[in-house]
Amino acid sequence: MKKIIPILFCIVLFTSCKSTSKVATKRNSTLADQITDAAIENIGIRYKMAGTTKAGFDCSGLVYTTFAQFDIKLPRTSYNQAKTGVDLGKNTSKAQKGDLIFFKTNNSSRINHVGIITETDNNEIKFIHSSTSRGVIISSTKESYYQNSFTQLNRILE
Repeated sequence: MKKIIPILFCIVLFTSCKSTSKVATKRNSTLADQITDAAIENIGIRYKMAGTTKAGFDCSGLVYTTFAQFDIKLPRTSYNQAKTGVDLGKNTSKAQKGDLIFFKTNNSSRINHVGIITETDNNEIKFIHSSTSRGVIISSTKESYYQNSFTQLNRILE
């Protein structure tokens, strides 16, 4: 019995330390961090046209659903999302985590793809999005497909 009490004490001590550190990390993170973390939780979920659930997302559905978790209401389509917030144009030096990045893919004449910026580094922007071929993934503007179809950045968070 005397040996069990110290063991139980250690278990309680380590368990409480672990959960406390998670809470502290969440409280200290910015809204942009929380939004990108929420989007990243969906990596690997398949693409589904008009999808807004874990059963499948399209690109704007992922953005719409992720921001909605934080009571930020966005339009449902990438075309209309591009009209929301502050338009930063193609000025990649202003890009920040949590901004939206828009594309005109497949020779489209209007915006038809969107992602959430997860990281910026010099001339590279990494963003999370739902691709038709691979589902929810993180991609880079260094990839020629996205480099050639990049259209604009929008700041949603103030």
